[in-house]
Amino acid sequence: MDVCRAGLFFTFAFLAVIYYHYFMYLVSLIIASYLTGSLPTSIIAGRLLRGIDIREHGSRNPGATNTFRVLGWKIGVSVGLIDIFKGFFAVWFLARWIPDDGLIAPDVRLILAGVSVILGHVFTVFARFKGGKGVGTAFGVFLGLAPVPSVAAFALWILLVWRTGYVSVGSVAAAVVLPALFIVLGLYSENLSVPITVLVAAVGLFVIYRHRSNLSRLMRGEENRFNTRRFS
Repeated sequence: MDVCRAGLFFTFAFLAVIYYHYFMYLVSLIIASYLTGSLPTSIIAGRLLRGIDIREHGSRNPGATNTFRVLGWKIGVSVGLIDIFKGFFAVWFLARWIPDDGLIAPDVRLILAGVSVILGHVFTVFARFKGGKGVGTAFGVFLGLAPVPSVAAFALWILLVWRTGYVSVGSVAAAVVLPALFIVLGLYSENLSVPITVLVAAVGLFVIYRHRSNLSRLMRGEENRFNTRRFS
């Protein structure tokens, strides 16, 4: 009896050591992805390049669109590209940092990295958990997961913003179309990942939810237009 108990004890202890090692990998991935997303790009740009707090100007949202309006297109585009890269970096580099030995499914790593970096951007620890709407960072995540539907959704975003003048219209439309394209292409190629599909759909809904105030202003005819002439 004592031998059986000792055997069970050492078995559980051995498994605990192994899984603790990988549990710490996952915790490190979540923290690293969250901190990557938390980098307040627009706030840093405003303070360093103009000496202002972007949260006190324009729509007061610390995102790329407000940065474009307040600081100009060059800084706004740069901030947007960095926000996209944050999402791409999390799923393309950080998620692959964990050793692949079969214990942790690749989809689990991608989901944890993607969710963490988006939440980091939206609820940044460096700005009292009040960040941007997460569109750029979410696009970076999607770009790392599914480049083809992401590029197609981005093209739709550009078209709608250019034609309507409303960034929110393009963002919401892309948030609807991208998951649909992901599912269609996944079924066509017979390579559809259910967990990643759930992630893409959930993030799309989250982006729409983050734009609820924009949608309300659109219905009232009070939404600010995006001045495309500022590129000229």
